[in-house]
Amino acid sequence: MTLASDLARLWRARGFRRLTLSRLLSQAGDGMFQVGIATAFFFDPTQAATPAEIAIGFAVLLTPFTLVGPFVGPLIDRWPRQRILLVGNLVRVGLAGLILAVLAVDGPLWSLYALALLTLSVNRFLLAAMSAGLANVVPAHELLAANAIMPTLGTIAAAAGAAIGGVVTFVAPTASDASLALAALVSAATAFAASSWAATLLRRDELGPENPLAALRLGAQVRALGSELASGVTYLWRRVTPFQALSVMAAQRLLYGIMFVASILMSRHLLGDPDRPEESLGNFSLVLGFAAVGFGLAAVVTPWLGPKVGRHRWIVGCLVLGASGQLLLAASSARWSLLSAAVIISLAVQGGKIAVDTIVQRDTADEYRGRAFTLYDMAYNVAFVSSAAVAATVLPTTGYSPWVMAGVAGAYLVVALVYARAPRVPAPVA
Repeated sequence: MTLASDLARLWRARGFRRLTLSRLLSQAGDGMFQVGIATAFFFDPTQAATPAEIAIGFAVLLTPFTLVGPFVGPLIDRWPRQRILLVGNLVRVGLAGLILAVLAVDGPLWSLYALALLTLSVNRFLLAAMSAGLANVVPAHELLAANAIMPTLGTIAAAAGAAIGGVVTFVAPTASDASLALAALVSAATAFAASSWAATLLRRDELGPENPLAALRLGAQVRALGSELASGVTYLWRRVTPFQALSVMAAQRLLYGIMFVASILMSRHLLGDPDRPEESLGNFSLVLGFAAVGFGLAAVVTPWLGPKVGRHRWIVGCLVLGASGQLLLAASSARWSLLSAAVIISLAVQGGKIAVDTIVQRDTADEYRGRAFTLYDMAYNVAFVSSAAVAATVLPTTGYSPWVMAGVAGAYLVVALVYARAPRVPAPVA
Protein backbone atom coordinates (compact mmCIF):
# COMPACT_ATOMS: atom_id res chain seq x y z
CA MET A 1 0.00 0.00 0.00
CA THR A 2 1.07 3.58 -0.63
CA LEU A 3 0.00 6.94 0.69
CA ALA A 4 -1.65 7.73 -2.65
CA SER A 5 -3.62 4.49 -2.79
CA ASP A 6 -4.68 4.79 0.86
CA LEU A 7 -5.84 8.35 0.29
CA ALA A 8 -7.69 7.39 -2.90
CA ARG A 9 -9.50 4.61 -1.06
CA LEU A 10 -10.41 6.73 1.94
CA TRP A 11 -11.40 9.68 -0.24
CA ARG A 12 -14.40 7.68 -1.48
CA ALA A 13 -15.89 7.98 2.01
CA ARG A 14 -18.01 11.12 2.05
CA GLY A 15 -17.52 11.81 5.77
CA PHE A 16 -13.75 11.42 5.63
CA ARG A 17 -13.52 13.66 2.59
CA ARG A 18 -15.49 16.49 4.16
CA LEU A 19 -13.87 16.21 7.58
CA THR A 20 -10.45 16.36 5.88
CA LEU A 21 -11.46 19.46 3.94
CA SER A 22 -12.52 21.21 7.14
CA ARG A 23 -9.25 20.23 8.83
CA LEU A 24 -7.05 21.37 5.95
CA LEU A 25 -8.66 24.80 5.85
CA SER A 26 -8.52 25.12 9.64
CA GLN A 27 -4.85 24.17 9.90
CA ALA A 28 -3.86 26.42 7.00
CA GLY A 29 -5.18 29.29 9.08
CA ASP A 30 -3.24 27.95 12.08
CA GLY A 31 0.00 28.11 10.11
CA MET A 32 -0.53 31.77 9.28
CA PHE A 33 -1.00 32.48 12.98
CA GLN A 34 1.95 30.39 14.11
CA VAL A 35 4.62 31.94 11.92
CA GLY A 36 3.88 35.33 13.44
CA ILE A 37 3.99 33.91 16.96
CA ALA A 38 7.29 32.12 16.29
CA THR A 39 8.83 35.35 15.00
CA ALA A 40 7.58 37.39 17.95
CA PHE A 41 8.54 34.94 20.69
CA PHE A 42 11.65 33.19 19.40
CA PHE A 43 13.40 35.25 16.69
CA ASP A 44 13.09 38.83 17.85
CA PRO A 45 16.73 39.86 18.46
CA THR A 46 15.67 41.63 21.66
CA GLN A 47 14.29 38.51 23.34
CA ALA A 48 14.29 34.68 23.47
CA ALA A 49 18.09 34.58 23.31
CA THR A 50 18.52 31.92 26.00
CA PRO A 51 16.92 28.54 26.79
CA ALA A 52 15.22 30.08 29.83
CA GLU A 53 13.57 32.82 27.77
CA ILE A 54 12.36 30.26 25.23
CA ALA A 55 10.96 28.17 28.08
CA ILE A 56 8.99 31.22 29.25
CA GLY A 57 7.65 31.65 25.72
CA PHE A 58 6.48 28.03 25.62
CA ALA A 59 4.84 28.40 29.01
CA VAL A 60 2.98 31.54 27.95
CA LEU A 61 1.73 29.86 24.79
CA LEU A 62 0.78 26.45 26.18
CA THR A 63 0.04 26.69 29.89
CA PRO A 64 -3.33 28.46 29.56
CA PHE A 65 -4.80 25.68 27.45
CA THR A 66 -3.16 23.04 29.61
CA LEU A 67 -5.14 24.41 32.54
CA VAL A 68 -8.41 24.94 30.67
CA GLY A 69 -8.15 22.01 28.26
CA PRO A 70 -9.29 19.23 30.61
CA PHE A 71 -12.72 20.81 30.86
CA VAL A 72 -13.48 20.63 27.13
CA GLY A 73 -13.17 16.85 26.81
CA PRO A 74 -16.57 16.09 28.32
CA LEU A 75 -18.06 18.75 26.03
CA ILE A 76 -16.74 16.83 23.01
CA ASP A 77 -18.64 13.80 24.31
CA ARG A 78 -21.73 15.90 25.11
CA TRP A 79 -22.14 18.18 22.10
CA PRO A 80 -22.39 17.24 18.38
CA ARG A 81 -18.78 17.38 17.16
CA GLN A 82 -19.85 18.78 13.80
CA ARG A 83 -21.29 21.78 15.63
CA ILE A 84 -18.02 22.19 17.53
CA LEU A 85 -16.15 22.54 14.22
CA LEU A 86 -18.75 24.93 12.84
CA VAL A 87 -19.00 27.22 15.86
CA GLY A 88 -15.35 26.91 16.94
CA ASN A 89 -14.02 28.23 13.64
CA LEU A 90 -16.54 31.07 13.67
CA VAL A 91 -15.28 31.96 17.15
CA ARG A 92 -11.74 32.11 15.75
CA VAL A 93 -12.92 34.43 12.97
CA GLY A 94 -14.31 36.72 15.67
CA LEU A 95 -11.08 36.57 17.68
CA ALA A 96 -9.05 37.47 14.60
CA GLY A 97 -11.37 40.44 14.08
CA LEU A 98 -10.83 41.55 17.68
CA ILE A 99 -7.06 41.37 17.20
CA LEU A 100 -7.36 43.56 14.10
CA ALA A 101 -9.43 46.02 16.12
CA VAL A 102 -6.84 46.14 18.91
CA LEU A 103 -4.10 46.77 16.33
CA ALA A 104 -6.16 49.53 14.74
CA VAL A 105 -6.47 51.41 18.03
CA ASP A 106 -2.91 50.57 19.14
CA GLY A 107 -4.20 48.66 22.15
CA PRO A 108 -2.06 47.16 24.93
CA LEU A 109 0.26 44.31 24.04
CA TRP A 110 -1.16 42.01 26.73
CA SER A 111 -4.57 42.09 25.03
CA LEU A 112 -3.04 40.91 21.74
CA TYR A 113 -1.32 38.03 23.50
CA ALA A 114 -4.52 37.12 25.34
CA LEU A 115 -6.56 37.04 22.12
CA ALA A 116 -3.86 35.05 20.32
CA LEU A 117 -3.79 32.51 23.17
CA LEU A 118 -7.57 32.16 23.02
CA THR A 119 -7.33 31.47 19.29
CA LEU A 120 -4.69 28.77 19.82
CA SER A 121 -6.76 27.25 22.63
CA VAL A 122 -9.83 26.94 20.41
CA ASN A 123 -7.60 25.27 17.82
CA ARG A 124 -6.62 22.48 20.23
CA PHE A 125 -10.32 22.02 21.06
CA LEU A 126 -11.10 21.64 17.35
CA LEU A 127 -8.28 19.16 16.73
CA ALA A 128 -9.46 17.03 19.67
CA ALA A 129 -13.01 17.01 18.24
CA MET A 130 -11.71 16.03 14.79
CA SER A 131 -9.64 13.18 16.21
CA ALA A 132 -12.56 11.92 18.29
CA GLY A 133 -14.90 12.09 15.30
CA LEU A 134 -12.60 10.39 12.80
CA ALA A 135 -13.55 6.90 13.98
CA ASN A 136 -17.17 7.68 13.05
CA VAL A 137 -16.46 8.35 9.36
CA VAL A 138 -14.06 5.50 8.47
CA PRO A 139 -14.30 1.73 9.02
CA ALA A 140 -12.36 0.31 11.96
CA HIS A 141 -9.88 -1.50 9.71
CA GLU A 142 -9.02 1.80 7.97
CA LEU A 143 -8.23 3.75 11.13
CA LEU A 144 -4.47 3.27 10.93
CA ALA A 145 -4.35 4.60 7.37
CA ALA A 146 -6.71 7.47 8.23
CA ASN A 147 -4.59 8.43 11.26
CA ALA A 148 -1.52 8.45 9.03
CA ILE A 149 -3.07 10.54 6.28
CA MET A 150 -5.25 13.16 7.96
CA PRO A 151 -2.66 14.61 10.43
CA THR A 152 -0.04 14.57 7.67
CA LEU A 153 -2.28 16.49 5.30
CA GLY A 154 -3.07 18.85 8.18
CA THR A 155 0.65 19.38 8.81
CA ILE A 156 1.17 20.14 5.12
CA ALA A 157 -1.72 22.62 5.20
CA ALA A 158 -0.27 24.30 8.30
CA ALA A 159 3.13 24.47 6.60
CA ALA A 160 1.53 26.04 3.52
CA GLY A 161 -0.17 28.62 5.71
CA ALA A 162 3.10 29.32 7.50
CA ALA A 163 4.83 29.65 4.12
CA ILE A 164 2.35 32.36 3.13
CA GLY A 165 3.21 34.26 6.30
CA GLY A 166 6.92 33.66 5.72
CA VAL A 167 6.73 34.90 2.13
CA VAL A 168 5.08 38.11 3.31
CA THR A 169 7.85 38.58 5.89
CA PHE A 170 10.70 38.05 3.42
CA VAL A 171 9.15 39.83 0.42
CA ALA A 172 8.18 42.88 2.45
CA PRO A 173 10.82 43.06 5.21
CA THR A 174 10.40 46.83 5.48
CA ALA A 175 6.65 46.66 5.98
CA SER A 176 5.31 47.71 9.34
CA ASP A 177 4.43 45.12 11.94
CA ALA A 178 0.80 46.23 11.70
CA SER A 179 0.74 45.65 7.93
CA LEU A 180 2.23 42.16 8.27
CA ALA A 181 -0.21 41.33 11.05
CA LEU A 182 -3.11 42.63 8.95
CA ALA A 183 -2.23 40.37 6.01
CA ALA A 184 -1.72 37.29 8.20
CA LEU A 185 -4.87 37.84 10.26
CA VAL A 186 -7.14 38.51 7.29
CA SER A 187 -5.79 35.39 5.55
CA ALA A 188 -6.17 33.29 8.70
CA ALA A 189 -9.71 34.53 9.34
CA THR A 190 -10.63 33.68 5.75
CA ALA A 191 -9.31 30.14 6.19
CA PHE A 192 -11.17 29.75 9.50
CA ALA A 193 -14.42 30.90 7.88
CA ALA A 194 -13.91 28.46 5.00
CA SER A 195 -13.32 25.62 7.49
CA SER A 196 -16.56 26.52 9.25
CA TRP A 197 -18.37 26.37 5.91
CA ALA A 198 -16.82 22.96 5.17
CA ALA A 199 -18.17 21.68 8.51
CA THR A 200 -21.70 22.42 7.28
CA LEU A 201 -21.20 19.77 4.59
CA LEU A 202 -21.21 17.15 7.37
CA ARG A 203 -24.45 16.01 8.96
CA ARG A 204 -25.06 17.27 12.49
CA ASP A 205 -24.61 13.78 13.99
CA GLU A 206 -22.01 12.44 11.52
CA LEU A 207 -18.98 12.85 13.80
CA GLY A 208 -20.78 11.61 16.92
CA PRO A 209 -20.97 11.19 19.78
CA GLU A 210 -23.18 8.18 19.15
CA ASN A 211 -24.87 8.62 22.54
CA PRO A 212 -24.54 12.32 23.44
CA LEU A 213 -24.73 13.06 27.12
CA ALA A 214 -27.87 14.85 28.21
CA ALA A 215 -27.83 18.65 28.17
CA LEU A 216 -27.64 20.35 31.55
CA ARG A 217 -28.11 23.86 32.76
CA LEU A 218 -24.87 25.82 32.75
CA GLY A 219 -24.21 25.55 36.49
CA ALA A 220 -24.95 21.84 36.63
CA GLN A 221 -22.93 21.25 33.46
CA VAL A 222 -19.85 22.98 34.88
CA ARG A 223 -20.12 20.90 38.06
CA ALA A 224 -20.48 17.72 36.00
CA LEU A 225 -17.39 18.37 33.86
CA GLY A 226 -14.89 17.60 36.61
CA SER A 227 -16.46 14.26 37.49
CA GLU A 228 -16.81 13.31 33.81
CA LEU A 229 -13.15 14.04 33.15
CA ALA A 230 -12.18 12.03 36.24
CA SER A 231 -14.28 9.14 34.96
CA GLY A 232 -12.43 9.40 31.63
CA VAL A 233 -9.05 9.11 33.37
CA THR A 234 -10.32 6.15 35.40
CA TYR A 235 -11.64 4.46 32.28
CA LEU A 236 -8.37 4.84 30.36
CA TRP A 237 -6.40 3.57 33.36
CA ARG A 238 -8.58 0.47 33.70
CA ARG A 239 -8.56 -0.10 29.94
CA VAL A 240 -4.72 -0.12 30.20
CA THR A 241 -3.62 0.09 26.56
CA PRO A 242 -4.94 3.63 25.80
CA PHE A 243 -3.44 4.99 29.02
CA GLN A 244 -0.04 3.47 28.30
CA ALA A 245 -0.12 4.68 24.70
CA LEU A 246 -0.84 8.23 25.90
CA SER A 247 2.06 7.94 28.35
CA VAL A 248 4.44 6.94 25.55
CA MET A 249 3.22 9.85 23.42
CA ALA A 250 3.90 12.28 26.28
CA ALA A 251 7.39 10.87 26.77
CA GLN A 252 8.14 11.18 23.05
CA ARG A 253 6.90 14.76 22.97
CA LEU A 254 9.03 15.70 25.96
CA LEU A 255 12.17 14.32 24.32
CA TYR A 256 11.23 15.82 20.94
CA GLY A 257 10.61 19.17 22.63
CA ILE A 258 14.16 19.28 23.97
CA MET A 259 15.45 18.93 20.42
CA PHE A 260 12.91 21.53 19.24
CA VAL A 261 14.29 24.11 21.68
CA ALA A 262 17.84 23.12 20.78
CA SER A 263 17.00 23.62 17.08
CA ILE A 264 15.73 27.15 17.72
CA LEU A 265 18.90 28.08 19.59
CA MET A 266 21.21 26.37 17.09
CA SER A 267 19.46 28.16 14.22
CA ARG A 268 20.17 31.46 15.96
CA HIS A 269 23.66 30.97 17.38
CA LEU A 270 25.42 28.23 15.37
CA LEU A 271 23.84 28.43 11.92
CA GLY A 272 23.00 32.13 11.83
CA ASP A 273 23.56 35.59 13.29
CA PRO A 274 21.45 36.31 16.41
CA ASP A 275 21.19 39.97 15.36
CA ARG A 276 19.66 39.03 11.99
CA PRO A 277 16.24 37.53 12.76
CA GLU A 278 15.43 36.89 9.09
CA GLU A 279 18.52 34.65 8.80
CA SER A 280 17.74 32.81 12.03
CA LEU A 281 14.12 32.30 11.01
CA GLY A 282 15.28 31.07 7.60
CA ASN A 283 17.56 28.49 9.23
CA PHE A 284 14.81 27.30 11.55
CA SER A 285 12.34 27.16 8.66
CA LEU A 286 14.80 24.88 6.85
CA VAL A 287 14.91 22.60 9.92
CA LEU A 288 11.11 22.53 9.98
CA GLY A 289 11.08 21.71 6.27
CA PHE A 290 13.29 18.67 6.81
CA ALA A 291 11.13 17.69 9.80
CA ALA A 292 8.10 17.87 7.50
CA VAL A 293 9.84 15.33 5.24
CA GLY A 294 10.07 13.00 8.23
CA PHE A 295 6.38 13.50 9.00
CA GLY A 296 5.53 12.69 5.38
CA LEU A 297 7.66 9.54 5.40
CA ALA A 298 5.86 8.41 8.57
CA ALA A 299 2.54 8.73 6.76
CA VAL A 300 3.85 6.50 3.97
CA VAL A 301 5.74 3.91 6.02
CA THR A 302 3.45 3.46 9.04
CA PRO A 303 0.33 2.14 7.21
CA TRP A 304 2.60 -0.29 5.35
CA LEU A 305 4.81 -1.60 8.16
CA GLY A 306 2.59 -0.92 11.18
CA PRO A 307 0.05 -3.71 10.55
CA LYS A 308 2.82 -6.16 9.61
CA VAL A 309 4.85 -5.79 12.79
CA GLY A 310 1.95 -4.78 15.07
CA ARG A 311 1.23 -1.33 16.48
CA HIS A 312 2.92 -2.11 19.79
CA ARG A 313 6.17 -3.24 18.18
CA TRP A 314 6.00 -0.37 15.72
CA ILE A 315 5.95 2.15 18.58
CA VAL A 316 8.97 0.42 20.17
CA GLY A 317 10.77 0.51 16.83
CA CYS A 318 10.01 4.22 16.43
CA LEU A 319 11.49 4.92 19.85
CA VAL A 320 14.68 3.09 18.88
CA LEU A 321 14.78 5.01 15.59
CA GLY A 322 14.43 8.27 17.52
CA ALA A 323 17.41 7.28 19.64
CA SER A 324 19.51 6.69 16.53
CA GLY A 325 18.66 10.14 15.15
CA GLN A 326 19.53 11.73 18.46
CA LEU A 327 22.90 9.92 18.52
CA LEU A 328 23.63 11.32 15.07
CA LEU A 329 23.14 14.81 16.45
CA ALA A 330 25.30 13.94 19.45
CA ALA A 331 28.15 13.17 17.06
CA SER A 332 28.12 16.57 15.32
CA SER A 333 26.52 20.02 15.46
CA ALA A 334 27.01 20.63 11.74
CA ARG A 335 24.10 21.68 9.55
CA TRP A 336 23.92 18.29 7.81
CA SER A 337 23.69 16.52 11.16
CA LEU A 338 20.86 18.73 12.45
CA LEU A 339 18.87 18.38 9.23
CA SER A 340 19.39 14.61 9.08
CA ALA A 341 18.35 14.25 12.70
CA ALA A 342 15.26 16.39 12.00
CA VAL A 343 14.13 13.91 9.34
CA ILE A 344 14.86 10.77 11.36
CA ILE A 345 13.47 11.94 14.68
CA SER A 346 10.34 13.45 13.09
CA LEU A 347 9.72 10.17 11.26
CA ALA A 348 10.07 8.31 14.56
CA VAL A 349 7.85 10.66 16.57
CA GLN A 350 5.12 10.91 13.94
CA GLY A 351 5.20 7.17 13.25
CA GLY A 352 4.73 6.48 16.94
CA LYS A 353 1.96 9.09 17.17
CA ILE A 354 0.01 7.51 14.33
CA ALA A 355 0.05 4.16 16.11
CA VAL A 356 -0.86 5.79 19.44
CA ASP A 357 -3.82 7.58 17.83
CA THR A 358 -5.04 4.28 16.44
CA ILE A 359 -4.71 2.47 19.77
CA VAL A 360 -6.59 5.21 21.61
CA GLN A 361 -9.39 5.27 19.02
CA ARG A 362 -9.63 1.49 18.74
CA ASP A 363 -9.50 0.68 22.45
CA THR A 364 -11.65 3.57 23.75
CA ALA A 365 -15.46 3.49 23.72
CA ASP A 366 -17.00 6.31 21.69
CA GLU A 367 -18.58 8.00 24.72
CA TYR A 368 -15.08 8.45 26.18
CA ARG A 369 -13.17 9.43 23.03
CA GLY A 370 -13.64 13.17 23.47
CA ARG A 371 -12.21 13.03 26.96
CA ALA A 372 -9.41 10.73 25.78
CA PHE A 373 -8.25 13.14 23.08
CA THR A 374 -8.56 16.16 25.34
CA LEU A 375 -6.32 14.34 27.83
CA TYR A 376 -4.09 13.61 24.84
CA ASP A 377 -3.80 17.33 24.08
CA MET A 378 -3.24 18.14 27.73
CA ALA A 379 -0.41 15.60 27.95
CA TYR A 380 1.04 17.01 24.72
CA ASN A 381 1.11 20.55 26.12
CA VAL A 382 2.44 19.54 29.53
CA ALA A 383 5.20 17.54 27.84
CA PHE A 384 6.20 20.49 25.64
CA VAL A 385 6.23 22.96 28.53
CA SER A 386 8.21 20.44 30.59
CA SER A 387 10.67 19.90 27.74
CA ALA A 388 11.32 23.63 27.55
CA ALA A 389 11.93 23.72 31.31
CA VAL A 390 14.33 20.78 31.05
CA ALA A 391 16.09 22.37 28.08
CA ALA A 392 16.48 25.62 30.01
CA THR A 393 18.28 23.65 32.70
CA VAL A 394 20.58 21.47 30.62
CA LEU A 395 21.24 23.30 27.33
CA PRO A 396 23.89 26.00 26.85
CA THR A 397 23.03 29.28 25.13
CA THR A 398 24.06 27.90 21.74
CA GLY A 399 21.57 25.05 22.14
CA TYR A 400 24.13 22.32 21.51
CA SER A 401 25.68 19.87 23.95
CA PRO A 402 26.79 16.42 22.77
CA TRP A 403 26.25 15.03 26.25
CA VAL A 404 22.66 16.26 26.40
CA MET A 405 21.95 14.82 22.95
CA ALA A 406 23.40 11.48 24.02
CA GLY A 407 21.34 11.58 27.21
CA VAL A 408 18.14 12.17 25.23
CA ALA A 409 19.04 9.18 23.03
CA GLY A 410 19.41 7.06 26.17
CA ALA A 411 16.01 8.25 27.41
CA TYR A 412 14.41 7.10 24.12
CA LEU A 413 15.86 3.64 24.68
CA VAL A 414 14.60 3.49 28.28
CA VAL A 415 11.07 4.37 27.17
CA ALA A 416 11.30 1.73 24.43
CA LEU A 417 12.39 -0.92 26.94
CA VAL A 418 9.56 -0.07 29.35
CA TYR A 419 6.87 -0.02 26.65
CA ALA A 420 8.15 -3.29 25.13
CA ARG A 421 7.03 -5.00 28.35
CA ALA A 422 3.58 -3.33 28.40
CA PRO A 423 0.35 -5.31 27.76
CA ARG A 424 -0.90 -5.33 24.19
CA VAL A 425 -4.52 -6.35 24.78
CA PRO A 426 -6.97 -3.88 26.41
CA ALA A 427 -8.57 -4.96 29.67
CA PRO A 428 -12.37 -5.32 29.70
CA VAL A 429 -14.21 -2.45 31.41
CA ALA A 430 -17.89 -2.64 32.27
